[in-house]
Amino acid sequence: MTADHLLAPLDLAFWNIETPQHPMHLGALGVFSADSPTAAAHAADLLAARAAAVPGLRMRIRDVWQPLAFGSAVREPDPGFDPLHHVCLHAATADFQAEAGRLMGRPLERARPPWEAHVLPGEDGVSFAVLFKFHHALADGLRALTLAAAILDPMDLPARRPRPAEPARGLVPDVRRIPGLLRGAVSDVGRALDIGASLAVSTLGVRSSAALAAAPTGTRSTAGVVLDLDDVHRVRKVVGGTVNDVLIAVVAGALRRWLDERGDGSGGVRPRALIPVSKRRPRTAHPQGNRLSGYLIRLPVDDPDPLGRLAQVRTAMDRNKDAGPGRGAGAVALLADHVPALGHRLGGPLVSQAARLWFDILVTSVPLPGFGLKLGGNPVTEVFPYAPLARGQSLAVAVSTYRDRVHYGLVADAEAVPDLDRFAHALTAEVETLITACGS
Repeated sequence: MTADHLLAPLDLAFWNIETPQHPMHLGALGVFSADSPTAAAHAADLLAARAAAVPGLRMRIRDVWQPLAFGSAVREPDPGFDPLHHVCLHAATADFQAEAGRLMGRPLERARPPWEAHVLPGEDGVSFAVLFKFHHALADGLRALTLAAAILDPMDLPARRPRPAEPARGLVPDVRRIPGLLRGAVSDVGRALDIGASLAVSTLGVRSSAALAAAPTGTRSTAGVVLDLDDVHRVRKVVGGTVNDVLIAVVAGALRRWLDERGDGSGGVRPRALIPVSKRRPRTAHPQGNRLSGYLIRLPVDDPDPLGRLAQVRTAMDRNKDAGPGRGAGAVALLADHVPALGHRLGGPLVSQAARLWFDILVTSVPLPGFGLKLGGNPVTEVFPYAPLARGQSLAVAVSTYRDRVHYGLVADAEAVPDLDRFAHALTAEVETLITACGS
């Protein structure tokens, strides 16, 4: 065992705060257009065959009790790795989101490499979906993206413009080069936040909601919303700021609309939003491990003016960016590096409970590559990212951009939030409200 194999402190924290009712895995549901009735079965075969050749997917996490690393854990190859333990072909379904919700509530097997790919054939015969799940201790958003892409089809991309110290890049000849190429593609999009724009609303932040105050049960439901990215840009061009500013403001407005419609009331509700910021450098030699800091802002849910909400979000984000991700209350994740391994193990339950005292809402975002993804020649038409629900969290909303569209992926505790579809409609309505307010 070497120090290089030990889990980084933040990875170890994610590994230790998990409970059966609060699994700490990221997820993404990709919907594919099928070219034949057997496309889903063929896709499952491809995923299993390709997974065996990707080293990152063969890595398990094992607890360590040796004196020099007592209480830590290591990431190591699983000698008994079998891709059929991780790739599962399901029966046909008419509702991908319903199946995804059921599967997101199931913890990953901790004795095996902590990831799964669930292939869901559509009853319509012209589509299928794949739900990817990766434990947060195995991968952050960018790492999960590269691992998933490594078992999709090789991508033929136009050559990249050469950098001064680098030769021009050509097409990608095989799947083994996809992770490095994706790291460059995401880097070109800009310094991204972690996977999704994800929102997790705790019982502390939305005190007026009786449903959110219910004790989480561990059951999950999911929903998806697709918006036109051009609509987001129309708002941004009128008001200023960034796309992420608009997406965060959309979530704030949707929360206000949702609470008012269900009779809970949004007056005085200003939940604290943690905005994780990736500190990963995509082309560095150590892609494994979570590299996160964060910003902390107040979401102006109580402001009745949609443009006022957006202005407040923009001001708060600008203030945090000026200070940098290493300062402020949102940077508390950096403290994980200064906690000994045994402290993470013994303090995991306390940390998971304390998260709700630190922030009420988590908003993370990673833009997907602009080029099309395929599996077995079948193109991805939609991608819905899912964020984990930590202890005390009842609702999570994630958003990614793909092929000029915005995809919101919603995850909720099924019993605490039985009206997830209502929140989905609120997201769509809030974008229309912003467009109208901008006079577009």
